[in-house]
Amino acid sequence: MPSYHEPTELLDEKTRNITRALLSLKEEIEAVDWYNQRVAASQDPELKRILAHNRDEEIEHACMTLEWLRRNMDGWDHELRTYLFSEADIVEAESSSHGDEDNGATKMSGKGLGVGNLK
Repeated sequence: MPSYHEPTELLDEKTRNITRALLSLKEEIEAVDWYNQRVAASQDPELKRILAHNRDEEIEHACMTLEWLRRNMDGWDHELRTYLFSEADIVEAESSSHGDEDNGATKMSGKGLGVGNLK
């Protein structure tokens, strides 16, 4: 695979599978963009419906791959739970997520200065 940045013999199977998934996700997202542009540009209603269907299939594929990454690569689960399916301000979700994490750790450990998150 041309997207390896380290010698493949140094990478375990899990890492190679993660690379495969990330490459597939990029390809699916790119296909969503292509189809979406074609839907917007087409003047033929039947073709527009077909292209929209194809675009939506690519979205399905991207979501399936994203779910695999959530289950198999550290970090995805936490970040997806922070940002997806929330009505909160997207940028503020980051600071509240990190703030909750820091405050929770301080409260649980009983160690800390009692001044909260200093970020």
